[in-house]
Amino acid sequence: MKARKVIVIGGGPAGLMAAGQAAEAGAETLLLEKMKRTGIKLCITGKGRCNITNIAEIYDFISHFGKTGPFLRQAFARFFNTDLMEFFNELGLELVTERGGRVFPASGKAPDVQKVLLQWNKRAGVRIKHSAAVDTILIKDAHLAGVISQGREIPCDAVILATGGASYPVTGSTGDGYRFCESAGHRVNPIRQALVPLVTSGGVAKKMAGLNLRNVSTRMLINNRKKREEFGEVVFTEFGVTGPSILTLSGEAVDSLRSGDKVTFSIDLKPALDEKKLDARLQRDIASRGKEQASSLLRGLVPWEMVPVCLDLTGIAADRPVCKISAKERKRIRTWLKDFRLEVVGYRPFAEAIITAGGIDTREINPRTMESRKTKGLFIAGELLDIQADTGGYNLQAAFSTGWLAGRSAAQSNDVSEMV
Repeated sequence: MKARKVIVIGGGPAGLMAAGQAAEAGAETLLLEKMKRTGIKLCITGKGRCNITNIAEIYDFISHFGKTGPFLRQAFARFFNTDLMEFFNELGLELVTERGGRVFPASGKAPDVQKVLLQWNKRAGVRIKHSAAVDTILIKDAHLAGVISQGREIPCDAVILATGGASYPVTGSTGDGYRFCESAGHRVNPIRQALVPLVTSGGVAKKMAGLNLRNVSTRMLINNRKKREEFGEVVFTEFGVTGPSILTLSGEAVDSLRSGDKVTFSIDLKPALDEKKLDARLQRDIASRGKEQASSLLRGLVPWEMVPVCLDLTGIAADRPVCKISAKERKRIRTWLKDFRLEVVGYRPFAEAIITAGGIDTREINPRTMESRKTKGLFIAGELLDIQADTGGYNLQAAFSTGWLAGRSAAQSNDVSEMV
């Protein structure tokens, strides 16, 4: 049987996985990458460490994707976290599992992941062309016929779109794939930033820029009603807030802001202490440190960068003797420690978003093959799809799993791929 010709557009995690799997399944595979090298975005994921996956069980794993999570059941049934870890181990990449079930390369270097994927693709026989932007995909009678790249027509039996979303455009993710999908008749759900730093009002955050709070509880209020809560890290910046907890909450925050809702964060700086225990702690400190100033008292409770912020928001003078702090002032300090509020007024651009929310409507994709229900021979994988999750390795696993399934399916005959 003549080998099928498969073209993969995009050399990120989904594209590299798809190309290698298609080649190993017997297809003549060409990977077209618009940038000068492949896997640029992969090299900066996980703060340069590449959080490959998470060891969570499949039910818990899917729950991190929200309402679109069930679409991934078929892909995860075929290629999931244990399969991915075994895959990388066989390629010689040692892995480690850290807090929260997050899996990283043992070296702590994302480029090591890129390196082994590229080496594997070359061994599998994938031809990779760099600086090869695709102008359009060719469709004839609702069947994929090929692509036009740099003005040259390249015929093929199947195309796998793995161009990524619109986040970090300097890495090549400039939204080209959405245009290709629309030309194939697909609906593109509105795209927006996800896992993105948020902008807060006033200059409070700027006063604490660079401060990293650990083990705090952050409640997100939408129109003054509690929506969700996260425990972990919050990082203050010149413009607002970021960090794991904030990024996890950011998707819903962005959607709410786009809808015109009021978004507020309430940070509990002392989540291990309830109001009664915290008040007892304050009373003991006041009794034992009566001759000190208020600023000195607060330095025993919060990082020094937060002291002037607390004093300003509670209306207490920095040089006020601790012994003269009234019951009302003590209550104001206690309330601030348990309910430090920041109003969210915006979000950073796609250039700073880790992933893109929205994208190709999953109802138009066969979850058993990743093939388009609109155009035969067109497969879509990775961030282009309207699937997005929290931080923790979930999004990369989805990219690898959908890429694996798309590559395997595209390499088979049309009749077989319908049955996968």
